Amino acid sequence: MSGSNPPRSLYRDTAGGTGDYPPFAGAQRARVAIVGGGFTGLSTALHLAEAGDDVAVLEAHQPGWGASGRNGGQVNPGLKYDPDTIEAMFGPDLGPRMIDFSYGAPDFTFGLIRRLSIACGARQNGTIRAAIRPKPEAAVHATAAQCQQRGMPVSMLDTQAMAARTGTDRYISGLFDARGGDLHPLKYTLGLAAAAQKAGARIFGDSEVLSLGREAGRWILKTANGSLSAEKVLVATNGYTGSLWPGLEQSLVPVFSAIAATEPLPASVAATILPDRPVVYEAGNITVYYRVDAQNRLLMGGRGPMRPIGDAAAIRYLTDYALRLWPALAGTRWTHGWNGRVAITKDHLPHIHEPEDGILICLGYNGRGVAMASAMGAALARRLRGNETPPFPMPISPLRPIRFHRFWPIGVKAAILSGRVKDRLGL
Repeated sequence: MSGSNPPRSLYRDTAGGTGDYPPFAGAQRARVAIVGGGFTGLSTALHLAEAGDDVAVLEAHQPGWGASGRNGGQVNPGLKYDPDTIEAMFGPDLGPRMIDFSYGAPDFTFGLIRRLSIACGARQNGTIRAAIRPKPEAAVHATAAQCQQRGMPVSMLDTQAMAARTGTDRYISGLFDARGGDLHPLKYTLGLAAAAQKAGARIFGDSEVLSLGREAGRWILKTANGSLSAEKVLVATNGYTGSLWPGLEQSLVPVFSAIAATEPLPASVAATILPDRPVVYEAGNITVYYRVDAQNRLLMGGRGPMRPIGDAAAIRYLTDYALRLWPALAGTRWTHGWNGRVAITKDHLPHIHEPEDGILICLGYNGRGVAMASAMGAALARRLRGNETPPFPMPISPLRPIRFHRFWPIGVKAAILSGRVKDRLGL
């Protein structure tokens, strides 16, 4: 995709302004340079600037152009794997830190929003992980048990409770986590950018970094109109990662996630769909996720075409599924449909790399970026300042390109098809 403006979306039409950060120009210096103006880059810039550090953000388009301004708006806790699995994978020291950090990320995010007074419709009404069939139900029960053993605010919902919470009888059970919630992601991104700038960060839009190299002991980032010299660099490009650093683009798979949104629903209908306004995502191989926003619009999200879209007609499977869940939606107008790239890693965990001295890379949230990326910003800022108190909450891993990466579009289509078949068969 090219150009500063992302595709039309509900968020762009309701953001009340999209920010206008000038292009980088000339020869400038900063102690820390950040590539990418999404949640990760902006949260890191904010926390660096608040600590009095000298930081500049270079965004190829404008803040919120990528997934940070287009996502489902769900603020969900946790990682791909259950707590017991994380501890088994990473040991008794790092494992619990990862669990505490990832499950606590929504509280961090909502706390940050309150502290900065960002008007983004944030609501901490909880997350429901919904099970349709016995296999995902068993997985949901296992997750709930492990979370409850660690004192987390989670509970299981039976069939009757799920029907009451969701307004549909599709689900046999679900896990409710009180820490989750939702927000308007583009308003949140723009709020982070404004707060970072107010704290002293320099933010530049329409400033794609064309090269990154070492000169005279410092890193030089070149754009079309200038060069930035920095002591340290954070690369935070997620699903729009290119060839800036060798092998990085090949270490993840960019997958398109799509969302359809209705017109504001009549009060009588809106009251029957998610009446308490939690967010929902379905447990399974290929998830569908949804929420009702503050204006009573239903937003349905899931995997979509592996190409940019601009209206809801391109994702009929999502709008048809919504009608299956809530027949009262018959005749409802779907006003928006859009998509964007999320970064999927091979192990489905966020990847943090330090391939050379002074280079820090963080990406790959696997669809869990709103809360995790917000919280990662504070941890990354501490690491860039040389402050490891508390210790860094995630593993620092070697950069490993995925084999046969050039075939990723074929692989993604096959994986989505396989996942949908498995979900239908209850596998």
